[in-house]
Amino acid sequence: MPPAPGFTFPARCLAALLLSCAAGPSGAAPLTIGEAVLEPLPFSALPGFADDDLAAALATFRATCATPAAPVLAEAAPGAPSQDLAGPCAAAAGVAPEGARAFFEQNFSAYRVLRPNRDAPLERKAGFLTGYFEPELVGSPVPTPDFTVPALARPDDLVSLDPGETRPGLDPSLRAARQDGDAFRPYPDRAAIEDGALGARARPLLWLRDAVDLLVLQVQGSGRVRLTDGRSVRLAYDGRNGRPYTSVARLIVSGGHLPLEGLTLARWTGWLRANPDIARDLIRRNASYVFFRRDDGTPEGVGPRGAAGAPLTAGRSLAVDATLWRYGLPFWLEGSLPEPESGNTPLRRLVVAQDTGSAILGPARGDLYLGTGARAGAVAGLLRDPARFVVLLPKQGAAGTGAAP
Repeated sequence: MPPAPGFTFPARCLAALLLSCAAGPSGAAPLTIGEAVLEPLPFSALPGFADDDLAAALATFRATCATPAAPVLAEAAPGAPSQDLAGPCAAAAGVAPEGARAFFEQNFSAYRVLRPNRDAPLERKAGFLTGYFEPELVGSPVPTPDFTVPALARPDDLVSLDPGETRPGLDPSLRAARQDGDAFRPYPDRAAIEDGALGARARPLLWLRDAVDLLVLQVQGSGRVRLTDGRSVRLAYDGRNGRPYTSVARLIVSGGHLPLEGLTLARWTGWLRANPDIARDLIRRNASYVFFRRDDGTPEGVGPRGAAGAPLTAGRSLAVDATLWRYGLPFWLEGSLPEPESGNTPLRRLVVAQDTGSAILGPARGDLYLGTGARAGAVAGLLRDPARFVVLLPKQGAAGTGAAP
């Protein structure tokens, strides 16, 4: 029976209750991932699952399976579930669109990700969902008075470090290093790079209008650039200096320059351009710096490639913490999606882990790719809401169970 009004469970009782719920009727120890407990639940408990466009999710899943295997950053830990997708990938090859629902239900088991609240560790808490997009910018193949800020190629002395990987004498918190012979040093931060620390290793791919355009490109990780000579090129992520990322939009709010309510991408980038002196200081406080490469092989209309190596699909590709989750895992999201003209609409959708990001940390943290262009950017700028995350983990021995009915 429920406790009387005003009654409070002792902490140990709440812990036992949470773990017993997650363990299921067998009483087995619950599955865990990072700081989260995974609670099994039937697909019938996912509101709207049967009504979602699961064929679109299947196509996104199959695209991840078709790419060369990306480095696996997620490491198995005690109590962690298997994330081996070999069986489901094999089964997906012969599934017709109308068999998508049966495929997912037969090859995966659903688990709600229960993330403890740091202030109240035993409280069930929703995860957090943001959005990102591919900006469309204008640029020049050469510097001009109107295009003064370079988008740089990856320097040849940059050594990127996987999570947990270190180099002798280097701060373990740094995710990249500068190699000098057999020695490794911290890579220059944004301010130092802007002041010329790379020397001849600073190789511009093209030139943008200002530091704000470069910041947007670096935060989103890729972008389309329409050049003054009429060509359109895509710049793709090609590493970063490994320094900690600081949100410039958050600095604007914390500094009292703009309120958080109604803060859109257009509003805070417009404020930066209208206040260039303050903007320069705020942007340079973000020590992280991203380098790019030209990606001319992907046609317009096809999304940029995520960290998994597959083209991203608007509304179906999710960036996750790749130290916890393997690329290709499906996730069911329950939350809301902002519509710039009409407010929020319910978000109940199956998406696929295909990307990662330096700010995407934790088991119930995701960044939803929303497409290319200004409208996608408007939605992405407004999406920063609590959401429930349900991960679909592969059933053991499920290969071959996904044949179309």
